Amino acid sequence: VQLVESGGGLVQAGGSLRLSCAATGSIFTTNGMGWYRQAPGKQRELVAAITRGGSTNYVDSVKGRFTISRDNAKNTMYLQMNSLKPEDTAVYYCKAEVIDITRIGTGYNDYWGQGTQVTVSS
Repeated sequence: VQLVESGGGLVQAGGSLRLSCAATGSIFTTNGMGWYRQAPGKQRELVAAITRGGSTNYVDSVKGRFTISRDNAKNTMYLQMNSLKPEDTAVYYCKAEVIDITRIGTGYNDYWGQGTQVTVSS
């Protein structure tokens, strides 16, 4: 199982970016998925999470600006980021709870993407 992120880049403050996270490989099913970010010198933090049924939650600093969504048929998750601020600059990682077909007996395991850089200039 692999998670592949895309969509990061450099944007001016007030701009928008859309991140994607595609889960591929021997996937039986996915459960909760989420976006995390880590800025230089800071701990990784949860930005937004979404259940398989579509329930969402966000860190306070992004509420009203970011929207998380997913397409279960494609095993893909998205993060629409609007009104970006310089303090949103970080490496963004996706995480998914996945049952691997080759390891069904182990239940759900967490998988992480490689990270994508988001830089917001002032």
